[in-house]
Amino acid sequence: MPRQFTLTASMMCADFGHLRKEVKNLEKAGIDSFHIDIMDGRYVNNFAMSLYDMAVIAKLSSKPLDVHLMIEHPRNNIELFLKRLRPGDTVYIHPEAEYHPSTTLQKIIDAKMHPGIAINPGTSVESVKELLQIVDHVLVMAVNPGNASQMFLPYVGQKIDHLIALREEMGFKLIWDGACGAERMLEYAPKGVDGFVLGTTLLFGKKTDYQTIIESVRRLDFEYLKDEKKQVEDNPCLYCG
Repeated sequence: MPRQFTLTASMMCADFGHLRKEVKNLEKAGIDSFHIDIMDGRYVNNFAMSLYDMAVIAKLSSKPLDVHLMIEHPRNNIELFLKRLRPGDTVYIHPEAEYHPSTTLQKIIDAKMHPGIAINPGTSVESVKELLQIVDHVLVMAVNPGNASQMFLPYVGQKIDHLIALREEMGFKLIWDGACGAERMLEYAPKGVDGFVLGTTLLFGKKTDYQTIIESVRRLDFEYLKDEKKQVEDNPCLYCG
Protein backbone atom coordinates (compact mmCIF):
# COMPACT_ATOMS: atom_id res chain seq x y z
CA MET A 1 0.00 0.00 0.00
CA PRO A 2 1.33 3.47 -0.85
CA ARG A 3 1.95 5.79 2.06
CA GLN A 4 -1.08 7.91 2.94
CA PHE A 5 -0.97 11.56 1.87
CA THR A 6 -3.50 14.35 1.41
CA LEU A 7 -4.58 15.87 -1.90
CA THR A 8 -5.52 19.52 -2.24
CA ALA A 9 -7.14 21.10 -5.31
CA SER A 10 -5.48 24.28 -6.57
CA MET A 11 -8.60 26.34 -7.17
CA MET A 12 -6.87 28.99 -9.25
CA CYS A 13 -6.90 26.30 -11.97
CA ALA A 14 -10.63 25.57 -11.69
CA ASP A 15 -13.31 26.64 -14.15
CA PHE A 16 -14.58 29.88 -12.58
CA GLY A 17 -17.53 29.94 -14.94
CA HIS A 18 -18.88 26.92 -13.07
CA LEU A 19 -17.29 27.37 -9.65
CA ARG A 20 -20.12 25.82 -7.62
CA LYS A 21 -20.09 22.74 -9.85
CA GLU A 22 -16.30 22.48 -9.62
CA VAL A 23 -16.35 22.62 -5.81
CA LYS A 24 -19.16 20.08 -5.51
CA ASN A 25 -17.58 17.68 -8.03
CA LEU A 26 -14.20 17.84 -6.29
CA GLU A 27 -15.82 17.34 -2.90
CA LYS A 28 -17.78 14.33 -4.18
CA ALA A 29 -14.61 12.93 -5.77
CA GLY A 30 -12.87 12.87 -2.39
CA ILE A 31 -10.51 15.84 -2.45
CA ASP A 32 -9.17 16.55 1.05
CA SER A 33 -9.10 20.34 0.91
CA PHE A 34 -9.20 23.39 -1.35
CA HIS A 35 -6.04 25.41 -1.97
CA ILE A 36 -6.68 29.15 -2.37
CA ASP A 37 -3.88 31.27 -3.89
CA ILE A 38 -4.17 34.96 -3.01
CA MET A 39 -1.79 37.27 -4.94
CA ASP A 40 -1.56 41.04 -4.57
CA GLY A 41 0.51 41.98 -7.65
CA ARG A 42 3.31 43.19 -5.38
CA TYR A 43 4.84 40.23 -3.57
CA VAL A 44 4.44 38.31 -6.84
CA ASN A 45 3.99 39.76 -10.31
CA ASN A 46 0.40 38.59 -10.70
CA PHE A 47 -3.08 39.00 -9.25
CA ALA A 48 -4.97 35.87 -8.33
CA MET A 49 -7.93 34.75 -6.28
CA SER A 50 -9.68 37.31 -4.14
CA LEU A 51 -10.83 37.43 -0.56
CA TYR A 52 -14.36 36.91 -1.88
CA ASP A 53 -13.46 33.88 -4.02
CA MET A 54 -12.10 32.36 -0.82
CA ALA A 55 -15.28 33.19 1.10
CA VAL A 56 -17.52 31.69 -1.60
CA ILE A 57 -15.61 28.41 -1.63
CA ALA A 58 -15.75 28.31 2.18
CA LYS A 59 -19.55 28.58 1.98
CA LEU A 60 -19.86 25.96 -0.77
CA SER A 61 -17.96 23.23 1.07
CA SER A 62 -17.27 22.02 4.58
CA LYS A 63 -13.88 20.73 3.46
CA PRO A 64 -10.87 22.58 4.93
CA LEU A 65 -9.32 25.51 3.07
CA ASP A 66 -5.58 25.97 2.59
CA VAL A 67 -5.09 29.70 2.04
CA HIS A 68 -1.75 30.68 0.53
CA LEU A 69 -1.12 34.39 1.03
CA MET A 70 1.34 35.66 -1.59
CA ILE A 71 0.99 39.22 -0.36
CA GLU A 72 3.24 41.85 1.17
CA HIS A 73 2.99 42.36 4.94
CA PRO A 74 0.08 39.97 5.53
CA ARG A 75 -0.14 41.08 9.17
CA ASN A 76 -1.73 44.35 7.99
CA ASN A 77 -4.75 42.53 6.55
CA ILE A 78 -4.71 39.09 8.17
CA GLU A 79 -7.95 39.73 10.09
CA LEU A 80 -9.86 40.16 6.80
CA PHE A 81 -9.00 36.58 5.94
CA LEU A 82 -9.30 35.02 9.38
CA LYS A 83 -12.84 36.27 9.98
CA ARG A 84 -14.01 34.58 6.76
CA LEU A 85 -12.35 31.25 7.54
CA ARG A 86 -13.11 28.51 10.03
CA PRO A 87 -11.22 26.82 12.84
CA GLY A 88 -9.13 24.05 11.31
CA ASP A 89 -8.38 25.88 8.07
CA THR A 90 -4.73 26.52 7.19
CA VAL A 91 -3.17 29.89 6.40
CA TYR A 92 0.30 30.12 4.84
CA ILE A 93 2.46 33.22 4.78
CA HIS A 94 5.82 33.81 3.13
CA PRO A 95 8.40 34.71 5.82
CA GLU A 96 10.14 37.17 3.47
CA ALA A 97 6.92 39.14 3.07
CA GLU A 98 6.73 40.08 6.76
CA TYR A 99 8.98 42.00 9.15
CA HIS A 100 8.00 39.77 12.08
CA PRO A 101 6.48 36.56 10.67
CA SER A 102 6.12 34.93 14.09
CA THR A 103 3.68 37.69 15.13
CA THR A 104 1.49 37.02 12.10
CA LEU A 105 1.64 33.27 12.72
CA GLN A 106 0.51 33.84 16.30
CA LYS A 107 -2.59 35.64 15.03
CA ILE A 108 -3.39 32.56 12.94
CA ILE A 109 -2.89 30.32 15.97
CA ASP A 110 -5.11 32.55 18.13
CA ALA A 111 -7.88 32.19 15.52
CA LYS A 112 -7.67 28.38 16.01
CA MET A 113 -6.33 27.78 12.52
CA HIS A 114 -3.25 25.93 11.37
CA PRO A 115 -0.28 28.28 10.90
CA GLY A 116 1.90 27.60 7.90
CA ILE A 117 4.84 29.03 6.01
CA ALA A 118 5.48 28.80 2.27
CA ILE A 119 9.11 28.37 1.25
CA ASN A 120 10.16 29.74 -2.14
CA PRO A 121 12.71 27.86 -4.28
CA GLY A 122 15.33 30.49 -3.43
CA THR A 123 14.66 30.45 0.33
CA SER A 124 17.01 28.28 2.37
CA VAL A 125 15.72 25.96 5.07
CA GLU A 126 18.24 27.42 7.53
CA SER A 127 16.74 30.90 7.16
CA VAL A 128 13.34 29.68 8.40
CA LYS A 129 14.43 26.94 10.80
CA GLU A 130 13.19 28.72 13.92
CA LEU A 131 9.73 29.13 12.38
CA LEU A 132 9.54 25.38 11.71
CA GLN A 133 9.09 24.89 15.45
CA ILE A 134 5.85 26.90 15.60
CA VAL A 135 4.07 26.05 12.32
CA ASP A 136 1.81 23.08 11.63
CA HIS A 137 2.33 23.02 7.86
CA VAL A 138 5.21 23.83 5.52
CA LEU A 139 4.34 24.48 1.87
CA VAL A 140 7.38 23.89 -0.34
CA MET A 141 7.23 25.74 -3.62
CA ALA A 142 8.70 23.57 -6.39
CA VAL A 143 8.35 26.55 -8.78
CA ASN A 144 8.68 30.29 -8.35
CA PRO A 145 5.38 31.61 -6.99
CA GLY A 146 2.98 33.67 -9.07
CA ASN A 147 1.73 31.50 -11.95
CA ALA A 148 0.47 28.01 -12.67
CA SER A 149 1.95 25.61 -15.27
CA GLN A 150 5.62 26.29 -14.52
CA MET A 151 8.57 23.92 -14.84
CA PHE A 152 9.88 22.01 -11.81
CA LEU A 153 13.12 23.39 -10.37
CA PRO A 154 15.28 20.31 -9.71
CA TYR A 155 17.27 21.73 -6.78
CA VAL A 156 14.06 21.92 -4.74
CA GLY A 157 14.29 18.15 -4.32
CA GLN A 158 17.31 18.54 -2.03
CA LYS A 159 15.37 21.04 0.10
CA ILE A 160 12.47 18.61 0.45
CA ASP A 161 14.86 15.85 1.54
CA HIS A 162 16.25 18.24 4.16
CA LEU A 163 12.78 19.11 5.44
CA ILE A 164 11.74 15.45 5.61
CA ALA A 165 14.73 14.87 7.89
CA LEU A 166 13.65 17.77 10.15
CA ARG A 167 9.93 17.02 10.18
CA GLU A 168 9.77 14.55 13.06
CA GLU A 169 11.89 16.76 15.31
CA MET A 170 9.94 19.95 14.49
CA GLY A 171 6.46 18.41 14.24
CA PHE A 172 5.14 19.90 10.98
CA LYS A 173 3.43 18.46 7.90
CA LEU A 174 5.20 18.89 4.58
CA ILE A 175 3.15 19.87 1.51
CA TRP A 176 4.35 20.01 -2.11
CA ASP A 177 3.11 22.89 -4.31
CA GLY A 178 3.86 23.49 -7.99
CA ALA A 179 4.72 21.26 -10.97
CA CYS A 180 3.21 18.31 -9.13
CA GLY A 181 3.41 15.56 -11.72
CA ALA A 182 3.52 11.77 -11.71
CA GLU A 183 7.31 11.53 -11.64
CA ARG A 184 7.55 13.79 -8.61
CA MET A 185 4.78 12.02 -6.69
CA LEU A 186 6.22 8.57 -7.39
CA GLU A 187 9.54 9.70 -5.91
CA TYR A 188 8.45 11.87 -2.99
CA ALA A 189 5.22 10.35 -1.70
CA PRO A 190 7.08 7.21 -0.53
CA LYS A 191 9.81 9.42 0.97
CA GLY A 192 7.28 11.00 3.30
CA VAL A 193 5.75 14.16 1.80
CA ASP A 194 2.44 14.57 3.64
CA GLY A 195 0.39 16.25 0.93
CA PHE A 196 0.33 17.52 -2.64
CA VAL A 197 -1.38 20.49 -4.26
CA LEU A 198 -2.86 19.32 -7.57
CA GLY A 199 -3.21 21.74 -10.47
CA THR A 200 -3.16 21.48 -14.25
CA THR A 201 -0.49 18.76 -14.37
CA LEU A 202 -2.61 16.02 -12.80
CA LEU A 203 -6.11 17.26 -12.02
CA PHE A 204 -7.61 20.15 -13.98
CA GLY A 205 -8.29 20.32 -17.72
CA LYS A 206 -8.52 16.55 -18.18
CA LYS A 207 -11.13 14.45 -19.96
CA THR A 208 -11.13 11.97 -17.07
CA ASP A 209 -13.56 12.74 -14.25
CA TYR A 210 -12.26 14.02 -10.92
CA GLN A 211 -13.16 10.91 -8.94
CA THR A 212 -11.22 8.61 -11.26
CA ILE A 213 -8.24 10.98 -11.18
CA ILE A 214 -8.17 11.37 -7.42
CA GLU A 215 -8.55 7.64 -6.78
CA SER A 216 -5.76 6.94 -9.30
CA VAL A 217 -3.44 9.53 -7.76
CA ARG A 218 -3.98 8.09 -4.27
CA ARG A 219 -2.83 4.71 -5.63
CA LEU A 220 0.10 6.42 -7.41
CA ASP A 221 -1.34 4.96 -10.60
CA PHE A 222 -1.06 7.41 -13.48
CA GLU A 223 -2.34 5.26 -16.33
CA TYR A 224 -5.11 7.79 -16.96
CA LEU A 225 -2.52 10.27 -18.21
CA LYS A 226 -1.49 8.16 -21.19
CA ASP A 227 -4.50 9.10 -23.29
CA GLU A 228 -5.07 12.52 -21.74
CA LYS A 229 -4.72 15.88 -23.43
CA LYS A 230 -5.29 19.12 -21.57
CA GLN A 231 -8.53 20.74 -22.61
CA VAL A 232 -7.17 24.25 -22.22
CA GLU A 233 -9.69 25.80 -24.59
CA ASP A 234 -12.63 24.35 -22.62
CA ASN A 235 -11.20 24.83 -19.14
CA PRO A 236 -8.54 27.55 -19.12
CA CYS A 237 -6.45 28.35 -16.08
CA LEU A 238 -6.90 32.10 -15.63
CA TYR A 239 -3.52 32.51 -13.98
CA CYS A 240 -1.26 30.50 -16.31
CA GLY A 241 1.48 32.08 -18.34
